[in-house]
Amino acid sequence: MRVVIQRVRRAKVTANGKVTGAIGLGLVVLVGIGHDDGKEDADWLAGKICQLRIFNDAQGKMNLSLAEVGGELLVVSQFTLHASTRKGNRPSYVAAARPEVAIPLYEYFVEALGKMTGKKVHTGVFGAMMEVELVNDGPVTIWMDSKNRE
Repeated sequence: MRVVIQRVRRAKVTANGKVTGAIGLGLVVLVGIGHDDGKEDADWLAGKICQLRIFNDAQGKMNLSLAEVGGELLVVSQFTLHASTRKGNRPSYVAAARPEVAIPLYEYFVEALGKMTGKKVHTGVFGAMMEVELVNDGPVTIWMDSKNRE
């Protein structure tokens, strides 16, 4: 699983003309699921995301977690995180999981984040064309891959 995490002041996602998720201070998590990903990948990423100390403390140092600032989560599926641009100019998405594999793992990931934070996790609509609006705070943007645990 691959994620792009953005620290935001506020964000919302719209699908089919309807706002499906909106948050204030918190994290937007764009998630791409590969065909070889499983629950252990989702659990590892959820744990890392919840514990990341990327919010500023009183001295302006990134030292606080999502829970410590009372932040919210907005999770949006994004298969394009598995794009391969190795050959040619048109990306290939063969590494992205098919919906029958990706949807249950996406739902498991959202549920895991909710259990770890004790809060509702806001989402987009899996597989839909969406508009994501956000105010990136910092900017702070972090990329993580469960197959490359740095």
